[in-house]
Amino acid sequence: MMKKPMHKNDRRPPKRQSEYEEKTLEIRRVNRVVKGGKRFSFRATVIVGNKRGKVGVGIAKGLDVPSAIEKAKRQAEKEVFFVPLKDKRTIPYDVEAKYRASRVLLKPVRAGHGLIAGGPMRIVLDLAGVKDISAKILGKTTNKLTNAMATVVALKKFGAREKFAKHAEESIESGESTEEKEDDIESY
Repeated sequence: MMKKPMHKNDRRPPKRQSEYEEKTLEIRRVNRVVKGGKRFSFRATVIVGNKRGKVGVGIAKGLDVPSAIEKAKRQAEKEVFFVPLKDKRTIPYDVEAKYRASRVLLKPVRAGHGLIAGGPMRIVLDLAGVKDISAKILGKTTNKLTNAMATVVALKKFGAREKFAKHAEESIESGESTEEKEDDIESY
């Protein structure tokens, strides 16, 4: 049996499959003014998650839409963090967070209540794998990017608290004082 001749593009390794689902939150045309006129590019905001507690947001620019989306997806995969879920369905406790002009409030609810959130919050929480939650945007901004980032800041607070609790347990076992460290939790 004769082998087919290899084409120059066939030497490339196959694209790796990502373990994350992706959703494009926003695509904007942006420009910068230079001596000869205006230079246009596109800014893409992409959210990735595996629906089992990992989520990330990426922002990137490109000369065309597909390249901007691809760059933003790679950036989002680098920014992925873990969200500790209670009973694999909701968040452990209420949390409020602020990012620039956006403020958000996340509250856990009983099983079967559903994902009650709107806009960019819904996409972030869905891709993180949160099934039962009540979420509200408290800020007066309608900017999708800042609302998504405020949601990310809120979800990162859970990881900080968990990290602090683990560190406090280790300190107690070793006999260190935790009074100063308890004040540090507010800085998270």
